[in-house]
Amino acid sequence: MFATGGIGGVHRGAEHTFDVSADLGELAATPVTVVCAGAKSILDLPKTLEVLETGGVPVIGYRTDEFPAFFTRTCGLPVDHRVDSPAALAALIAAHHRLGMRGGILVANPIPEPDALPAADIDQRIAEAIADAERAGVTRTEVTPYLLARINELTEGRSLTANIALIRNNADLAARVALELAGRDAAAGQT
Repeated sequence: MFATGGIGGVHRGAEHTFDVSADLGELAATPVTVVCAGAKSILDLPKTLEVLETGGVPVIGYRTDEFPAFFTRTCGLPVDHRVDSPAALAALIAAHHRLGMRGGILVANPIPEPDALPAADIDQRIAEAIADAERAGVTRTEVTPYLLARINELTEGRSLTANIALIRNNADLAARVALELAGRDAAAGQT
């Protein structure tokens, strides 16, 4: 189990820059379950989901049918499957491993409703930050840190508050699922 805020993915404009996070290849190759609030909303979410599908990484929505967009609860794109409890998620993870699947699982856990930012507002701030980065000539590994810092400035700290809330939410879910998995392992060892 691994909890994070949001995964990396396919950057906007990747058809020109080929900027794709190593997160996606690693998820396709490593048997790990990653709990996140989707991919960072500064990315191209449809392309990110397409690369995950190509890599055979199932995207599981936790209490959602739509992929979350980090700062917001949804982005209008569907997840592959939905589960509604830590026990159901643990059962899915166990089945994935029993079937000998080689890669990981991505669990999309939306930011808690009270901490979510309005989609129109954050989308506008992201567009502003991207334009600022392009004007400043920010490229490669400096793009994501620049954008996140600039978005924090543009939202007057609200994006950082949201980021902290979603990380806590993801860590909580990952811990509850890990306990369910440990209980399954303990029960299997007793029989």
